[in-house]
Amino acid sequence: MNALRTILLVAALLGLGTGPALAEASPTLTEKAALQAAMQRHIDRSMVDGVILHLDRASGDVQRLHPVTAHPMILVFGEHFVLCFDFRDDAGNNVPIDYYMARQGSGYTVFHTAVADRALLQDLMAAGKVTR
Repeated sequence: MNALRTILLVAALLGLGTGPALAEASPTLTEKAALQAAMQRHIDRSMVDGVILHLDRASGDVQRLHPVTAHPMILVFGEHFVLCFDFRDDAGNNVPIDYYMARQGSGYTVFHTAVADRALLQDLMAAGKVTR
């Protein structure tokens, strides 16, 4: 019984178990490049005069968000992915945008955009639904 327990522990530590972790395989280098490119195309198509326009729900104001940098890390969300990009508003404040992406044919598409809503991502990570 101890040998079986040891084998199961080693398998779990190596990620060889069954269940959700098996379905949430990390993307390959080629997939990562395709995901980053799809996110960048989405951002480029969404820009108006070089900025992303965002309607701030609390104030009712339209914010102008300037792109700064994409995060290299890609998070796994079941069969989907989460990519992050840093923007700045006109006052210079950092505004993170999380792009939730899905496979579509041979490429990827954004199915949800979370502007300055890091709590959503943190909640999904705490629930074990999104992993690094």
